[in-house]
Amino acid sequence: MSTVTRSLHVPPDATRMIEGLRDTGYEFNTAMADIIDNSIAAGATLVDIRILMDFIGDISIYIADNGSGMNEAGLINAMRYGSNERPDPGSLGKFGLGLKTASTAFCRSLSVTSRSNSSSDILKARWDLDHVSQIQEWQLLFMEPDKDEVEMLDATTCGNSGTIVSWEKVDRVLKSYSDQGGSYARKALERIQDSLEDHISMVFQRFLDKDYDRANDVTIRLNGKEIIAWDPFCSDEPYTEVVAERAQEVELPDDQTSSFFIKAYVIPRKEQFSNEENSKRAKLTNDRQGFYIYRENRLIHFGDWLGMFRNEPHGTLLRVEFSFDHTLDDAFNVDIKKSKILLNDDLYNWLKDQFLPAPRRAADDRYRKGINKGVGKVAKGAHDVSNSGIGSKEKALEMAKIEVTDPANNEVEITNGNGKFKIKLPIIEPAKEGEVHVAAVDSLDDGLLWEPCLINKHHAVRINTSHPYYHKVYVPNLSSGVTVQGMDSLLWSMCEAELGTINEETKYHLKELRYEVSRLLRKLVEDLPEPELKDDK
Repeated sequence: MSTVTRSLHVPPDATRMIEGLRDTGYEFNTAMADIIDNSIAAGATLVDIRILMDFIGDISIYIADNGSGMNEAGLINAMRYGSNERPDPGSLGKFGLGLKTASTAFCRSLSVTSRSNSSSDILKARWDLDHVSQIQEWQLLFMEPDKDEVEMLDATTCGNSGTIVSWEKVDRVLKSYSDQGGSYARKALERIQDSLEDHISMVFQRFLDKDYDRANDVTIRLNGKEIIAWDPFCSDEPYTEVVAERAQEVELPDDQTSSFFIKAYVIPRKEQFSNEENSKRAKLTNDRQGFYIYRENRLIHFGDWLGMFRNEPHGTLLRVEFSFDHTLDDAFNVDIKKSKILLNDDLYNWLKDQFLPAPRRAADDRYRKGINKGVGKVAKGAHDVSNSGIGSKEKALEMAKIEVTDPANNEVEITNGNGKFKIKLPIIEPAKEGEVHVAAVDSLDDGLLWEPCLINKHHAVRINTSHPYYHKVYVPNLSSGVTVQGMDSLLWSMCEAELGTINEETKYHLKELRYEVSRLLRKLVEDLPEPELKDDK
């Protein structure tokens, strides 16, 4: 082992370090949530956000709160990169970097204005990246607070303790426009604000929801508008179903124990919601399914299956709550932005192989029932051309004669090149005039994709619209008459060939063949995308 001969203090280059820390991967919404974390950690019950653009297009952002505020020592610590650890280990602020890195990811001037109590002075400190680059030192500036900041602080705190975080020289929120203060830039900023409102309503849902009693009540306003909590689990909807839940203890390395809680919800289909507004608010989109992971009641990750499964439309109705506290931060490898976790192999495999299969089946079942209704609607009339085309050539293509012997029991006698044979064959009436060769039906026994039948004495095929092959291959092509006619002709021909070659030895084998082909097709189309079914208005 080498012996230390001397030590040398080697501070990082101020410009390169402070500029480099701008690129830690923050998105705007994530950065703003990090600032709100600090307000909640300070015990705030009100957070007031203002995003302003002046007439030339310069943007300023202010986040004010009525939390505990800071004296000079506290303010210096808060502005230090890698500030001291908070006394409360459950604080939403975790690494002592979020305020600085989240802010300077989008602005070149970060100010914090704070008052620790009603009788103390208002203090203001600033990191100005241009100043640091100019003097090449980690020099924090102390300044007199602006009149507007004092008024905003007083309005938010009623003259008591609180803090304002100010972003100026904002250079990374909007892309460059030819007219930076023009209508296009302003509309773009409005979209950013709408996205932020949506993000806050989701991430801080448990704090915004006054009925949720395991988190402090916090009011958050954006440009004067109070943000309403968004419940991903649609808990108040009568058709929402909890399909699995578990409180799991975890042994920690220091011989202590902790626990996490997991709960799987199957939310309603669109038509099952109590009203259209609630249906829209539920955001039934592909990117809202999956895990919703909460650390200390704050959402840190959502919208996927942590690599276990791909997001597919048939999983849209399944959302899984996963909640834990700070004691499991190391176990779950919570990252610096508190935006994701990494599960160890044992937990990952338990969730994937033991906990999730039953909820996935329940969600898939509810989704399929809705899809089948939708498919039934779009399939109407889709096979009319096939019925007409096959009808024009039916007599020339027939390979067997069929005589009905017992219509009540679907018994017929087949005459083909192999002789005469009695079999059971579905005997049905046409659903509409002309639909006597190809009939789309809601389901078939044993999950078959197709089966031969007799419709009004015509040789016909019944096609199962509930089969995944119909969903994923037929439905995307229903507007293409040639494609549908080609697939229908294939299935009708297979039915006619079956009737034309059947005998006593093969009649059971041919049904088994249909079963196996239907099973194989179900597997083969698993990875094909689900069709987008347009709702009828």
